[in-house]
Amino acid sequence: MTRLMSMVGLGLLLLMLPGAGPQRDSQATEIIARERAALDRWGRGDPDGYLELYADDVTYFDPMQEKRLDGRAALRAMLAPIRGLVHIARYDMIDPKVQRSGDLAVLTYNLISYSKPPTGPEVIAARWNSTAVFRRDSGAWRTIHVHWSFIKPDLKR
Repeated sequence: MTRLMSMVGLGLLLLMLPGAGPQRDSQATEIIARERAALDRWGRGDPDGYLELYADDVTYFDPMQEKRLDGRAALRAMLAPIRGLVHIARYDMIDPKVQRSGDLAVLTYNLISYSKPPTGPEVIAARWNSTAVFRRDSGAWRTIHVHWSFIKPDLKR
């Protein structure tokens, strides 16, 4: 019995360590699920999953853009030409982490997306660092800032 109590105590201690054990915050789980749902739609060529997640006053950094985009309308205009053109076979959301304080939360993760050409093996399409800042408005989590960057980009001198 004493050994069992020690093992239970050790398990509880391990769960309290930063970064250890499953993320038990239901708000964090909701934020990650909303991001995954948007990624799922994006992979089918539908950017509306993200557009629906973004607050009207969202700000957005993308390495393909020369400057920050401000507002959902600007993002809608940027995404319009590629609607239906993005096709992702699958993706890996690596180490998603939500850091929350009240009605603000920051989601960070690495994203590896894969494409599958009609004739050939699956290949890595892109490797990203992602940061998304969320604000809870009227009970719903909305993205207010997004920053995408390449993982270890090849820099030209």
